[in-house]
Amino acid sequence: MTQLLDFLIVGAGPGGLACAIEAKKRNLHFCVIEKGCLVNSIYHYPVNMTFFTTADLLEIGDIPMIVSSEKPKRLDGLKYYRRVTDHFELPIRNDERVISVRGEETGFLVESIDRLGQGQVYHCKRVIIAVGYYDNPNMLNIPGEDLPKVSHYYSDCHRYFHKKVAVIGGNNSAAEAALDLYRNGGAEVTLIHRGEAMGRVVKYWILPDINNRIRRGEIGAYFSSTMKEVRDTEIVISTPEGMKTLENDFVLAMTGYHPDAVFLKKMGIEVDPQTYIPQHNPETLETNVKGLYLAGAIVSGRMTNRIFIENGRFHGVQIFKHWDEQLAKLTTHNSKAQ
Repeated sequence: MTQLLDFLIVGAGPGGLACAIEAKKRNLHFCVIEKGCLVNSIYHYPVNMTFFTTADLLEIGDIPMIVSSEKPKRLDGLKYYRRVTDHFELPIRNDERVISVRGEETGFLVESIDRLGQGQVYHCKRVIIAVGYYDNPNMLNIPGEDLPKVSHYYSDCHRYFHKKVAVIGGNNSAAEAALDLYRNGGAEVTLIHRGEAMGRVVKYWILPDINNRIRRGEIGAYFSSTMKEVRDTEIVISTPEGMKTLENDFVLAMTGYHPDAVFLKKMGIEVDPQTYIPQHNPETLETNVKGLYLAGAIVSGRMTNRIFIENGRFHGVQIFKHWDEQLAKLTTHNSKAQ
């Protein structure tokens, strides 16, 4: 099946939805392709997660986000983005994975596989990549990381009831997982972090809580330490006092995520090998491939603390401002030619 479009947007996170809204306002022929569900990353956040920001800073399309508490939770976000999608009647194709994007400013050919395993082909004038990075965890690259007891994601505490759990990392995801496991899961928690203390970006209401639990010995902690090996019933860590072997049932490696550089390079986008930041114009968000744009967290590469929903939600405005300017230039050129 081949479809002809003005725009194709890859990714139905908040950044992709914001771009879709701008396309809808212009009555463009477009669709959004999402390999999972709507706002797939938020869906896979911890069940009881609270956003760092206030509700108004998560809003897109001038649709108010109304919540009963000071800060919205994961469930609030899911409800809100469903509401926005329905309000604007955004054409989203869920459970469809883009496998290739080829072309340039004169036109693109996008191929994908839908949930039934059927190939789809799209011809479009422009493409926006808004895929985020949550599917690509930063690996530890140590023996035993592939054991079933190791996970780079945390949902809720139930599975870990009365278990010995090692949490690797020192930022928000690690701190929140450790506290939830201790407070609600009845787990014996040990936090392992290569830094000298918890990260400075930990949410301000979380930081004193995790530090107090560590200070009182309610949550074990090894700072300036790294994981060296995961075994069936143990872990081996390197600490300032030397190597230590600890009894262990599960490992939660909350070590962050990165964009899929291979996917971007296949499109012709140049990616910095150290930062993973794709080459792009910061004003228009157009990449080195003319007509191919970036939106959302993928713009920041490994620097995942630079782009959040709060600022990524404006990427659609930047991209379609450039689109409008290009159309205006084309119209002027054609008028002069006549």
